[in-house]
Amino acid sequence: MVAQPFNDFSLATFYDALNPWGPGDVFHLGLIRAADSVLDIGCGTGQLLRRARAEGHPGRLTGLDPAAAMLVQARQDAPDVEWVLGDTRSRQWKDEFALAVMTGHAFQQLVRDEEIRQCLGAVREALAEGGRFVFETRNPGARAWERWTPARVHTITGADGAEIRVHHEVTHGPENGVVGFTETFACASWPAPRTGRNTLRFLDPGELDHFLAGAGLNVTARYGDWDRSPLTPESPEIITVAVA
Repeated sequence: MVAQPFNDFSLATFYDALNPWGPGDVFHLGLIRAADSVLDIGCGTGQLLRRARAEGHPGRLTGLDPAAAMLVQARQDAPDVEWVLGDTRSRQWKDEFALAVMTGHAFQQLVRDEEIRQCLGAVREALAEGGRFVFETRNPGARAWERWTPARVHTITGADGAEIRVHHEVTHGPENGVVGFTETFACASWPAPRTGRNTLRFLDPGELDHFLAGAGLNVTARYGDWDRSPLTPESPEIITVAVA
């Protein structure tokens, strides 16, 4: 059992297969193309920044992630991107970026109020005046956790061609917007499945606005999905664009 499965070097190699390029990546890549300096917080394997650099982005691209295993994957294909091990508590910048993004629902990993305030404060510090912070959280109204059951299995293929089955199971919540769950990886050639634990917080738009305003970030746009459709109670996402 591991607390965060993608801290495991062997599991980190499966991250891109489990999270293939999709509409959210396209959305964020468009923003990155237009910014001359970008901070990707919780960059994971660096798919976004690697793609931007491969397309010829000439500016500063910085990826920040607390999992060394993920950054090993990132560095393989884009050594000229600035890959930084840590989080917004251990690594800080001042007025250096035109754009900060937090993708893959990474913002929901911030469970406690003080964690949210600290992260948003660090983002505000890192952004130049007029810089933008763009991130998404799952809309609690869509109740995504109800679909995280062992019956809903994702199948991916490892680098060696082996089939790996992945499922999630809620362990507690939602309580005050907090949901705990496990993520289990199983392969016929492994001696036993590997399971990680995770906890996410679901915030509604009003709660998000409260935290953002407290950090000096002003919401300028909000969408309910990657096609920029308006946010409704049933929308799957809460996509927020805020300006420093």
